[in-house]
Amino acid sequence: MPKEIPIYEIEHVKIGNAQNSEAKTGCTVILCPQGAPAGIDVRGGGPASRESELLNPVAACEAIHAVLLSGGSAFGLDAAGGVMEYLEERGIGFSVGDIRVPLVCQSCIFDLSYGQSKIRPDKAMAYQACLDAEINRPKGGNYGCGCGATVGKLRGMADAQKSGLGLYAVSLGDLKIGAVVCVNALGDVYDHRTGKRIAGMAIHEQDPFCDSEEAMYHMYDQLAAHPLPAGNTTIGVILTNASFGKAQMNKIAAMAQDAYARCIRPIHTTADGDTVYALSVGNVRADINLVGTLSAHVMAEAIRRAVTPV
Repeated sequence: MPKEIPIYEIEHVKIGNAQNSEAKTGCTVILCPQGAPAGIDVRGGGPASRESELLNPVAACEAIHAVLLSGGSAFGLDAAGGVMEYLEERGIGFSVGDIRVPLVCQSCIFDLSYGQSKIRPDKAMAYQACLDAEINRPKGGNYGCGCGATVGKLRGMADAQKSGLGLYAVSLGDLKIGAVVCVNALGDVYDHRTGKRIAGMAIHEQDPFCDSEEAMYHMYDQLAAHPLPAGNTTIGVILTNASFGKAQMNKIAAMAQDAYARCIRPIHTTADGDTVYALSVGNVRADINLVGTLSAHVMAEAIRRAVTPV
């Protein structure tokens, strides 16, 4: 059976956080200096992302050097420049003549309505997250990208609940799989082990609706006239030392996305930008179906820990 391990025990990858706790925003970087074949699965209707087309199986890129998860919505996409600067200084990147071009993908959550909307992750903050990755002892909860994360926002921020960053990793023989996820969902969060609702929209004594799905059904007429409130998105990364190419990592990312559906309801709406990256950082031989299945399990536990840190 899989055994829990610290996520930093996965070789050839480093994870770091930086945040502005007062402004309630931050970023989390996953560095792969040796390069990592990577895939992506996007099912939300409103992603804020950078360089995601690199991960298309027909694109020439065979490996990337970092993924950045950040707050700031589309404004936060500027932060990836700080990761590129950090990697370029260390000679890491795709070789173009005498130049090294680091390949950095990024996804952002919308946290502008929670903290100070005019303060967003920038190059300096992302660079600081890279320095933190050198220590490689990342914390979950209210750190990094999780600093501005909330859930249960169907009726607005007044009834929302604080969420955060979730980390979880396991080993099975020589195989290692980990997940990093920032849960900033429109919907409620459920424990994948019990099915119990563990975070989400506030429940009022006078309100007969006990969860966001039921409330959504009750809001039939209202939603027909007014779209769902924007300002959500759950973004995560699967890390594995299993050896796969880019096309296979896209399949693993898709299987890992099943964890979102198990744990968050409603999910994959037009008001969310739900995204999963998957990175291969080792050379262990493993079956793709086993890795994809275990990735979904690991991601589900990371989601649980994002709202109930241990």
